[in-house]
Amino acid sequence: MGKPLIMVGSITYAMKSREILSRHDIRSSVERTPRSSRTQGCSYSVYVPYRTDDAEKILSEAGIRIYGRSEPGGDL
Repeated sequence: MGKPLIMVGSITYAMKSREILSRHDIRSSVERTPRSSRTQGCSYSVYVPYRTDDAEKILSEAGIRIYGRSEPGGDL
């Protein structure tokens, strides 16, 4: 099974997302979106190994536009 990634629009939003999730005690890291998973030019994602659903909800509520989720080797 691959890494669950939350795709965002830019490195800036990826870094902001990491900070927001850290305040909610959710571990995450910024990663380049694999080419096979890129949609609409999203080249950065936030890797969230645990509580990915919670993380996506928190980011949406914080006003971060999410372009989708992917898992290298297959979509979620």
